Amino acid sequence: MKRFVLTLLALVSAAAAAAGGLEADDSGIALPATPKAGGLIEFYVSAATRNHFFIDGASLSVDSDGVVRYVLVVKTPGGATNTSFEGIRCSSGEYKLYAIGHDNGDWTRVQPSVWRPIGSQSVNGDHAALSRDYFCPDGFPVANAAAGRAELRTGGSRAYP
Repeated sequence: MKRFVLTLLALVSAAAAAAGGLEADDSGIALPATPKAGGLIEFYVSAATRNHFFIDGASLSVDSDGVVRYVLVVKTPGGATNTSFEGIRCSSGEYKLYAIGHDNGDWTRVQPSVWRPIGSQSVNGDHAALSRDYFCPDGFPVANAAAGRAELRTGGSRAYP
């Protein structure tokens, strides 16, 4: 049944994309390209998780609305890979999930796509780590995508005493 629902969602998404219906969501946010393995930047979340977390460097943006948007890739020790297109609004400490990525490169939009508070979870606290350590120093977004990629590569604010 789950496979049927996923297949149906993929067909509806493909039809809507062909008709131009998936270019942007209600906030005008366009979906990014499928992440390439060579463009993934691994970042540290916590010792409490065995998952590996990556940001697709090419998808990273800091927009005029103060939101840092990115593609997140999570790889589990069992071999599963989860891909999502998300945003963090630094000023309010919230994140939004825009779409879920599929193995074939397609995206399925999340409806409704709403802002949710970033908790301080210890297990799989990827949103908290991204906000606190990489993208929102002192509650403000990094200056631009290049600065965000640099934070990811150097360990972000965790790297400084």
